[in-house]
Order: sequence, then C-alpha cells, then structure tokens
Amino acid sequence: MSMTIAMAGKGGTGKTTIAGLLIRFLLKKGIKPILAVDADPNANLNEVLGLKVDTTLGEAREGIKDGVPTGMTRDIYMEYKIEEALVESEGCDLVVMGRPEGPGCYCHANTLLSRYMEKLCGNYAVIVMDNEAGMEHISRLVARRADILLIISDPTQRGLQAAERIRDLTRELALDIKKDYVIMNRVNGELPAAIRSAVERAGLHLAGCVPEDALISQYDTEGRPTVELPDDADAVRALDEIFEAVITTGA
Repeated sequence: MSMTIAMAGKGGTGKTTIAGLLIRFLLKKGIKPILAVDADPNANLNEVLGLKVDTTLGEAREGIKDGVPTGMTRDIYMEYKIEEALVESEGCDLVVMGRPEGPGCYCHANTLLSRYMEKLCGNYAVIVMDNEAGMEHISRLVARRADILLIISDPTQRGLQAAERIRDLTRELALDIKKDYVIMNRVNGELPAAIRSAVERAGLHLAGCVPEDALISQYDTEGRPTVELPDDADAVRALDEIFEAVITTGA
C-alpha cells in the first residue's frame, strides 16, 4: 500500500513550498515513484516543482457531468480524462484537483473520480497531497486516510490556533491519520518560549523549525522552481533533518 503524506495549514504558511521540498527529499532518498496531488483551489504546486499543467480533474469532473463521447462508457471516459490530466516527470507525477465550474449535481462524477484516484494511487510508493486550509475535502473526495499529516504553521499564536483546529477537525471527521506533526516555518532565531509553551498546551507534536530563508523569496521572485534550491540552503537543510526524523526513521 502507498504511503500517504498530507499537507495542511492556514494560508501563507508555506505549505506548498514545503510539499515541494518534501518531494525533493523523497526523490533524493530514492523513494519513488511519487504522486503529487495538488488539492488546493489556488493550485501552484506545479510551479514549485517546475511542471506545466494543461488540465485538472475538476475539468474532467465537469466533462463527465455533461455527458461522454459516443461509444464510450462513463467509466472509460473518466479513466481517460484522469490519465490526460496526469503530468508525468522523472520519479514524480502530478495531478491537480482543480474545482468544478457552474451549477449542478456532481455526485456521480465525484464517485467515479474518487474510484479512479484510488486506483491511480496504487501505482505509487508515496502520495504527497497538498491541501487547502481544513481537511473536509479529503473525506469528500480523494482519500480518507493518511500515514502522516504535516501541519505547517508560522511562529504566531494565530498560526498555532489554526494548526490546532486542523488537527481537531481531522479527528471530528474520523479521518484515519496515523501520525500528525506541526512544522514551524519561517522562524527567526530561536522559537519564542511563548510559542513553544502554546504548542505543548495544545498537545501538538512539533517536528521541528524551519528558518526564514531569503533564497526561497529570491526563487519565487525570479520564477524559479523551489525544488532547484541548493542542498546547503538553510530551509532545505532544516527540512531534510525533519523529514529524515518523521518519515525515514518514523520518529
């Protein structure tokens, strides 16, 4: 069975960047093939990975609602559209969920999409899912389980409150999350004692801290894929240590 690693966090915490650097880490470790799933409506994981996306699964779902070409069943058509939406690269493929357009019922299309996504996931060693804030859409569509949930926060009380709510929401939805961790991103110097105490009070598992890294901002400004960061970049080194602990060694 594939290992599923889901990303979550409030907007602006850098979870998509960290998802891309997680994929980079896995590929360097020879852990592949990987399926990257961009489930955020503001999809930009492809930019972090340096991949071009032509179509999304939301568009496939729209098509199945409107009907299928003559001579094709709905099942065959959906499978074809999912394969069409898959962006293939060395060691890692990407699929963007997108969102449906316009009114109407998507129940049957959602059922088909969920079925074929489950089938597709079986072809990969690891699934890395980049999500929007909240986790409801996981229970509605693609997966109801994750081996590891990485909640990305900034070193603020509001960020921690959002992280706690996301953790609590996964439990309310009875999602099968085996382990969950918080990664504190964009930390300047030592993590403030007040934030560390708040993490402990909330019962959150702190995997580690990632320093503010000017190189990430530089790459974003220049439109360069974040996965091309050098190995000695501060954020890359910190994240590699975190990933080694929570994924490779299972701490």
